[in-house]
Amino acid sequence: MSDADWLALATTLRLSAVTTLVLLVLGTPLAWWLACSKRRWSVAVEAVVALPLVLPPTVLGFYMLVALGPNGPIGGTLESLGLHHLAFTFSGLVLASTLYSLPFMVQPLKDAFAAVGGRMTEVAATLRANPWDRFFSVVVPLSRRGFLTAITLSFAHTVGEFGVVLMVGGNIPGETRVLSIAIYDHAEAMDYASAHVLAGGLLAASFLLLVTVYFLNRRYHVVHA
Repeated sequence: MSDADWLALATTLRLSAVTTLVLLVLGTPLAWWLACSKRRWSVAVEAVVALPLVLPPTVLGFYMLVALGPNGPIGGTLESLGLHHLAFTFSGLVLASTLYSLPFMVQPLKDAFAAVGGRMTEVAATLRANPWDRFFSVVVPLSRRGFLTAITLSFAHTVGEFGVVLMVGGNIPGETRVLSIAIYDHAEAMDYASAHVLAGGLLAASFLLLVTVYFLNRRYHVVHA
């Protein structure tokens, strides 16, 4: 691997870590609300959250680029405040990656929260536990498998992003050039040896992450059966 590839690896890991942290903070309350809400329009919210699963990445990336650019609603507002727009920046990549990987965080958490059910929290309420105590003392421990799956899938999905990051971030070394773009650059230059190294490394890492999650989930199921 060249120095540029190592730099792309560092950018990829930084992007995935920051995006996963943001998703954990934002996705947890959203998943809890979706799991508990009985409002009819919550179905529409759930559909919006799941939209990146079926929407082509370039479509989402295009609209994010427009929104974050100097003439877009977000980028234009920042420009009017004397700040720089977010197109072709690492911050813009984080925002785009958060939206693109949102269902990979929300859906596993929503399923885990729904599996806990309301009986346990009702029992905690009879013991005078407030809503925060009920959530962090009852729901979160019982949803460990969901959190593990959600965090792993969100991180791995962000590592493998291409269309969205290319549209929003471009190909700026040390800022927005990630491993998937580095692979594309090597393939375009017919440097297949370097492309094989990066692609094979991502394939192996993704496989190991999934094996680890499935192993831990199965072990948890056996222990608590």
